[in-house]
Amino acid sequence: QVQLVESGGGLVQPGGSLRLSCAASGFTFSTYGMTWYRQAPGKERELVASITSTGLVTVYAGSVKGRLTISRDNTKNTAYLQMNSLKAEDTAVYYCSAVVGGKRSWGQGTQVTVSS
Repeated sequence: QVQLVESGGGLVQPGGSLRLSCAASGFTFSTYGMTWYRQAPGKERELVASITSTGLVTVYAGSVKGRLTISRDNTKNTAYLQMNSLKAEDTAVYYCSAVVGGKRSWGQGTQVTVSS
């Protein structure tokens, strides 16, 4: 079955950087787009960034454009989210997601906390 496992979260100071990883299994990773979402306390889950199966097209939420970069390595079945110039408002649980067989699957999430 589809498995998505996020890693790389943690505590970082404002202005710092983190790289999140999403290891995928159970489906042909190279043929599916991947998306990162986040959910802050008391808020709805929101789309952060999305990437097509080939990696040629990416889409970002306006609030993260220029600071976060989505990428993928189809040889490693892994998607990434490089996060630079982090702000307190980036604090959230970050999830990777894919729609496989018409069903959206989620990872367990990884906590990112931006605080001094």
